Amino acid sequence: MERVKLFVKTVHTKSFGSYSNKDVIFLLKDISDMLHETSTMDKEEQIQSGKHYSEMLPIENEPSKEYTNLFFSSLHSNKLKIAEAVQVIAEEIIRQKGKKTLLVSLARAGTPIGILVKRYILAKYQISLPHYSVSIIRGRGIDENAINYLRKHYPDYEFQFIDGWTGKGAIKLELDQSLQTINQTNQTNISNSIAVLADPGQCADIYGTREDFLIPNACLNATVSGLISRTVMNRDLLSSKDFHGAKFYQELSPHDVSNYFIDEISAQFESILGNTVSFKMDEPNWSGLREVQSIQKMLKIKDKNLIKPGVGETTRVLLRRVPWKILVRDKMDKNVSHILLLAKERKVPVEEYHLMSYSCCGIIKSIK
Repeated sequence: MERVKLFVKTVHTKSFGSYSNKDVIFLLKDISDMLHETSTMDKEEQIQSGKHYSEMLPIENEPSKEYTNLFFSSLHSNKLKIAEAVQVIAEEIIRQKGKKTLLVSLARAGTPIGILVKRYILAKYQISLPHYSVSIIRGRGIDENAINYLRKHYPDYEFQFIDGWTGKGAIKLELDQSLQTINQTNQTNISNSIAVLADPGQCADIYGTREDFLIPNACLNATVSGLISRTVMNRDLLSSKDFHGAKFYQELSPHDVSNYFIDEISAQFESILGNTVSFKMDEPNWSGLREVQSIQKMLKIKDKNLIKPGVGETTRVLLRRVPWKILVRDKMDKNVSHILLLAKERKVPVEEYHLMSYSCCGIIKSIK
């Protein structure tokens, strides 16, 4: 077997989370003992009263049996589809950027997808690309300290950002704006290209599919994300020199399926490595954002951030927010069967709305 080529520099970073450092290194500050979580209703009231969501953390408990079963059923139903989508984006990254590419996942939904891309490229090309996970926060931007760290340690690498899926494109817009500022300030030319597994919002540069289906890591929180919390940007806890923060939920270790998810998808690679990938990437057209704007106007919603389109985002609305109603394009669509079940359990009304490309859309209740 050909000797594995290593393009990874030695970085002395303390292990954080349940993933191996061989898979990913988190550029995050551990704030596990510094921040207490906020209940769902309290969090919703504070967010809608003006406090930024990144200044607090939701409570993350042991996942319920229902959500765990949903994770396993969606994983086993879609693992080959996910592996094939990973193959598409990994091959496109190699085609566009070459074999000296720095994989930069957006914590936390992007992290497992970045690990899968790294593993696929290792399996196919015997090259271990460096892979880091950094924070990006809507309204606050990407973690500039993390980007500067990567620029310093990988000055001759092409950046490739990775996320899980797109909704209305808020994170893509945040990435574009952040990198424009960073590039202007530092006279650099860091690429703002983002690769996602699923792009129903049609705003990603590289995507595995534009089908709006359930990616299993949308079903659970920390227990499928390396036991890492959502990222935090709170100046009461972090200095100007710190990376963005996150909590490590070690107490949830007995329920952790993070590496199980990675291993199940990676096991599919052997059967597809010989496949010829001929996939033309369509240009982003931002149709998803226009659909969200139409929904906002139709429902007279003042804050578009209360509208969460796509299967992944709708699942999260039902799991961790205070939902008002759910829109589905077609109640018979197998991609929304779990949405209908969750909505029924939580007594959230569901309405059919055919004028959208998304399979469904979650609307958060306005506390005001």
